[in-house]
Amino acid sequence: MITFASIADQLAGQVIELPSWAFGNSGTRFKVFGTPGTPRTIQEKLADAAKVNELTGLAPKVALHIPWDKVDDYAALRAYAADLGVALGTVNSNTFQDDIYKFGSLTHVDESVRRKAIEHHLECIEVMDQTGSRDLKIWLADGTNYAGQGDIRGRQDRLADSLQQIYDRIGEDQRLVLEYKFFEPAFYHMDVPDWGTSYVQVSALGERATVCLDTGHHAPGTNIEFIVAQLLRLGKLGSFDFNSRYYADDDLIVGSADPFQLFRILFEVVRGGGFGPDSDVAFMLDQCHNVEDKIPGQIRSVLNVQEMMARALLVDRDALLAAQEAGDVLGANGILMDAFYTDVRPELAKWRQSRGLPADPMKAYAESGYQTKINTERVGGHQAGWGA
Repeated sequence: MITFASIADQLAGQVIELPSWAFGNSGTRFKVFGTPGTPRTIQEKLADAAKVNELTGLAPKVALHIPWDKVDDYAALRAYAADLGVALGTVNSNTFQDDIYKFGSLTHVDESVRRKAIEHHLECIEVMDQTGSRDLKIWLADGTNYAGQGDIRGRQDRLADSLQQIYDRIGEDQRLVLEYKFFEPAFYHMDVPDWGTSYVQVSALGERATVCLDTGHHAPGTNIEFIVAQLLRLGKLGSFDFNSRYYADDDLIVGSADPFQLFRILFEVVRGGGFGPDSDVAFMLDQCHNVEDKIPGQIRSVLNVQEMMARALLVDRDALLAAQEAGDVLGANGILMDAFYTDVRPELAKWRQSRGLPADPMKAYAESGYQTKINTERVGGHQAGWGA
């Protein structure tokens, strides 16, 4: 039987990267909601992220989005983050907001548009060089809305050429991570719609190109843990973007819609060697807090990942394998379910206290006065949000 005490040391190494944009204003297609205390600068975003890490001990890295988080001096930004107790993580590119990308970016038929998109990614690599970031994450809005609108094969060829030019500039200690999404904003076809397309493209580039799996970027009913297992088996799972969804790319708090799915995903991560000091798989949140407060939303998110990771580590894998090989269908399922139904929250509270963290980070934040403080101080200026 696996006990919590036997997995406690493994939990100590868990790192969940926070997205800077989660601290800005966001909303639906119809409305972006402003809230008091919203950061106006990347420095204020970093301060909020540092508060999450201070209370949870789980989030020592913050992902940047360029140009939303663009500054004149990235070395100074790196030092500022370090003073707050966090590091700058993944650099995310943006080729989905400029008018010139209406009909595509890295796949565009016009070479000058592709060149602009490639140069943007080269700029992102320069940011990585200055911030010490390892990963360049690329998500493309490229695609078409109508049959015949574009040459599907030609777009794949142009994508491969564009990615190769970007990859050739990646440093020896850096990675290119290609995300996928099965629909939206294009509805007939996306140029990188699924893990297979992403895998094919990054495999052609080289060892330092991997796939990013966003848990909200799949058709309903997709067995995401199978994709996780396959990519780990192939050595091409680079990172996660964790969120939750009911219908499409809802970007809700991870584990809120289907905690059992999150458990199953994390079990396959553990089973496939994707968690621990020898793994290069990066864990990041990618969420938008539309109606809930942003900092508590991020705290709740990292705690959900921690809780489900603890449950995944509690699976008795030797007993599970024995049941599987014996053809014991319900016995194998029961072993998995026993771990999922284990309430690890009391043990996690004690674990946090033993490390000088609050037993209940959500309660600690509510009592800290931090939200009142930033509501008072962050008056005037331009609040950060989508496109800012």
